[in-house]
Amino acid sequence: MKKWTKMLLILSLTAGLAACGTQSEHPAGQEGKSPSSPGGKEPTELTLVLDWYPNAVHSFLYAAEEQGYFRDENLKVHLQMPSDANDPLRMVGAGKVDMAISYQTQMVQARSEDIQVVSIAALVRHPLNVIMTRKDSGLDTPEKLAGKNIGYPSVPLDEAVVRTVVRQTGADDSGLAFTDIGFDIIPALTAKKVDAVVGGYINHEQVILEKHGVPVNVIKPSDFGVPDYYELVIATSDETLTQKKDALAAFLRAAAKGQAYVKEHKKEVLTSLLAKQAKEFPLEEDVEEKSLDILLPLMDAGSEPFGSQSAESWQKLIDWMLEEKLISKEIKAEEVMANLTK
Repeated sequence: MKKWTKMLLILSLTAGLAACGTQSEHPAGQEGKSPSSPGGKEPTELTLVLDWYPNAVHSFLYAAEEQGYFRDENLKVHLQMPSDANDPLRMVGAGKVDMAISYQTQMVQARSEDIQVVSIAALVRHPLNVIMTRKDSGLDTPEKLAGKNIGYPSVPLDEAVVRTVVRQTGADDSGLAFTDIGFDIIPALTAKKVDAVVGGYINHEQVILEKHGVPVNVIKPSDFGVPDYYELVIATSDETLTQKKDALAAFLRAAAKGQAYVKEHKKEVLTSLLAKQAKEFPLEEDVEEKSLDILLPLMDAGSEPFGSQSAESWQKLIDWMLEEKLISKEIKAEEVMANLTK
């Protein structure tokens, strides 16, 4: 297994690569045609693989479909859920799908290993991954982590994050112990199996822990020497970018409208998403509501178009990953990102 695949979120999802349904219904006799297609042209079909089961962060995609924004761009978009979280980038790199939601850190890792993938949009513009300790532990600052046992999902990136944070405060990271807890972040902290955890997200694990009466301290790595990277991005391959550039740009225009709709209709969009997932992957309404409230400002590009990216952000992350020996070859930001937003 290549090193970059080990850095992907390995989740035990039981469903196969099942399409999560974004094809619109057509009038009788018009199957396969989009009634509003410009000039009667057949819609361009695009397939996107999600990073995880559908949840609040994907709301903009479902809103874009339900409100007809993809159809308005003459697109038919198919959303798929991965049977394994290793799948999305591999499928994009192999040309099996057009796009995938992935992680900026994994994109850098993949590109450094000559896997021809490129980011076309930044979705969540700041890290969700944080270091968490129980409130009752007293471990509320990074220097107090020195010599402690850190639970992590055996991801080299997460170890580098903790070591950077501890060193940034002037503390000694040599005594840190790391215990592989897989993705059992919540039970590991709840049962006090470790002193702290990394790999948990502020919009998911933190929300669930606090819902169940386990308040936590949150240490944001970007406050202590780790670059303020993009958590989630949309990946495509070099070949797909060349062949379908106009369609990908159209997809991003529709996605931006979907995100704008979500901001104005949060309750309506979540209700629809919860209904879609009720059978296969039931979602907790209160958790997803809090998650969306956390995500919306982190997905806001301000005066820039939704999804826009900066070479500076990419280069800072690349330089840090090279310094931490998470990648063995230097790459340039322009190799791994392309701005299609206007």
